[in-house]
Amino acid sequence: MPLLEELVRAHAALDADDVAWLQRLVADWQIVADLSFADLVLWVPTRDNDAYVAVAQMRPATGPTAYLDDVIGEVLPAGRRPLLDRAVAEGRVAREGDPEWRDEVPVRVEAIPVRRATGDGGRVIAVVARNTNLHGVRTPSRLELAYLQTAGELAQMVAAGAFPHTGQRSDHGDPPRVGDGFVRIDASGRVTYASPNAQSVYRRLGLVEDLAGQDLATVTRSLVPPRMRPDEEAISAVLGGRMPRDTELDNGQAVLILRSIPLRPAGDPTGAVVLLRDVTELRRRDRELVTKDATIREIHHRVKNNLQTVAALLRLQARRLDVPEGRAALEEAVRRVGSIAVVHETLSEGDRAGESVDFDEVTDRLRRGVSDLGSSAGAVRTRREGSFGSLDPDVATPLAMALTELLQNAVEHGFGREGTGEVVIGVEREPDRVQVSVRDDGRGIAADVDPATSGSLGLSIVTTLVAELGGTLHLGPGTDRGTVALIDVPLTS
Repeated sequence: MPLLEELVRAHAALDADDVAWLQRLVADWQIVADLSFADLVLWVPTRDNDAYVAVAQMRPATGPTAYLDDVIGEVLPAGRRPLLDRAVAEGRVAREGDPEWRDEVPVRVEAIPVRRATGDGGRVIAVVARNTNLHGVRTPSRLELAYLQTAGELAQMVAAGAFPHTGQRSDHGDPPRVGDGFVRIDASGRVTYASPNAQSVYRRLGLVEDLAGQDLATVTRSLVPPRMRPDEEAISAVLGGRMPRDTELDNGQAVLILRSIPLRPAGDPTGAVVLLRDVTELRRRDRELVTKDATIREIHHRVKNNLQTVAALLRLQARRLDVPEGRAALEEAVRRVGSIAVVHETLSEGDRAGESVDFDEVTDRLRRGVSDLGSSAGAVRTRREGSFGSLDPDVATPLAMALTELLQNAVEHGFGREGTGEVVIGVEREPDRVQVSVRDDGRGIAADVDPATSGSLGLSIVTTLVAELGGTLHLGPGTDRGTVALIDVPLTS
């Protein structure tokens, strides 16, 4: 489905500020659709003003839709819908007497001009068609009347360029919607109507009496201890309906998100709508996830510390041995334990502990440690080409050990203690697999070497680890000189 900006660019003559205004409107018009019990379609005049193109659509969450199919992208010739022409020409909400019939359903249509607020009073840049499915219409309840009255005031504000508000957008990823809790307050901040859901939310906060007739800011302050309030300015601004803001309140019993939408249909404030949502359970789950994440980080940190302790003990034992072969075996064990510790250290430091490993960081640590852990004189350079990205821990740990063995073999057997050269780790990452090459420009290896039967403990370990990952290992001479080890490992999502 094409985006609003793409459709406007293709059909209309609006500038960047106009498009930004329409995007703000579309970001907030779910409220208007829900309060109206109606579908909203945003029509933008074409460059020649001979047609309208539908660039956005919203269905109500509070009532039946008036459209069976999406209309975004449709082009409507001028004159086909006189209401749209009238709304643009007169700059006010246009209504018709008789409903339209669509798929045997009566639909009431209204056209709301969209005016962009500017210093000179603004200009009409689009039209919102409000389409109400009248099938099964009955006498509206008090809640429905409150919704419709508020929807009418917001429609007037859209026509006057006073909605959407130009203030800062909400930082909450779970803002309240009309059905979560609806409170209407007058210009003094006193509640004139509270929906049953809003009343229930305040019951959880500890309110015993009804909200209606009470000053919303005052009654809320009585339920939230001063030490738990975000700040007095936020409470006064949101609960007094003075500013288009939201805030979160927690009194230990319940957690609420409240959003204020000031109403100024004729320019002067008539009150505000305060939408509220009980997010107590969501915040409890958030705290559990944070605790779980911290626990996982701590586990990985302790595993890393324990592995480093084991490595230190092995290193200490190696220093006490007089047998060169035994000392070398313990030093290799230190290196292998260290490669596992690097993975756990990365897991303990990542943004999402325990879920994925930044394997580029692991690889860079391993290659930098070659000079310290290997037997080379340190004149071998290492570098990485390509990126692993993030890997699952079940893949990262064995792959890190395999890379450690291949790097060490390249340094030890490719250059010896006094040799110089370069070892390059090449990476090709695909959605379902990763291919890794470790190539050096050292002495090289015979073409008929089989890693599984070579007698090398390191190559035997690599063969086993790669096989456990369901991958393949190939070892052979390089194109010009040196040795190339290729690992191909599948990745599961």
